[in-house]
Amino acid sequence: MPSLLAVLFRRRPAAGLAAWSAVLLNCIAPPAGADQLEQTIVMVKPAVVGVGTFLAGRSPPIRFVGTGFAVGDGLSVVTNAQLALGPPLPLQGEVLGVLLGNGAQLEFRAATVRAVDKEHDLLHLRIAAPALPVLQLELAPEHAPQEGSALAFTGFPLGLALGLNRATHRATLSAVTPVVLPALATRQLNPRAIAQLSQTPFKVYQLDGTAFAGNSGGPVYAPDSGRVVGIVNQMFVKGLKETALSTPTGITYAVPARHIEDLLRQK
Repeated sequence: MPSLLAVLFRRRPAAGLAAWSAVLLNCIAPPAGADQLEQTIVMVKPAVVGVGTFLAGRSPPIRFVGTGFAVGDGLSVVTNAQLALGPPLPLQGEVLGVLLGNGAQLEFRAATVRAVDKEHDLLHLRIAAPALPVLQLELAPEHAPQEGSALAFTGFPLGLALGLNRATHRATLSAVTPVVLPALATRQLNPRAIAQLSQTPFKVYQLDGTAFAGNSGGPVYAPDSGRVVGIVNQMFVKGLKETALSTPTGITYAVPARHIEDLLRQK
């Protein structure tokens, strides 16, 4: 007994071939927008920098602390505050700055602290000219990412272990959640969590892409436009949200971009 496919091709070979070709193409074709990320990465990477310190006479002289990215006029760099201002304490003569270049070709450019937002763990650094390529913030409420949105983030997950090489990860916005949740038991509360509970919790983005310590401070952006919707925050937010949990893994958090805009307005 002939198969249905054979009957289809026997009766209408041209139409049958066209129909099945379309089905096969749909099965093997990349999802819509897949090639857009490839183009977006080319635009994003030049604006992503390392954040670190320089100390003459130290071996090595540069200490990498995380990722940042240029915005505004190209002389402003945004990163996580705890990366650059937290422990270990700066040594005498140690200079804070950004790391430019690729691979083993590093350039350290000193920076000054323009503004700090401790509540959202954000830091605004200023560097001297020449200006860097910049990323645009996505601030329109109607374009805010919704749960299930495809996103990407670029940074230095391994720090300088393999040189200054930018890496990009895909991610899905898994949830929009409060930055901190009440602990399940009193013994699980620590002073920082208690202080945060006394404030109005702001919302953060929970992503299913895995970020590492070196990614902290990097941009989270829309794959099609490269517009920044948030900033990766691994340490500060994770420490607050996961106080009541044991050892979760594979979860990345990001602070929404609207808080970056507020930071840049500070003088």
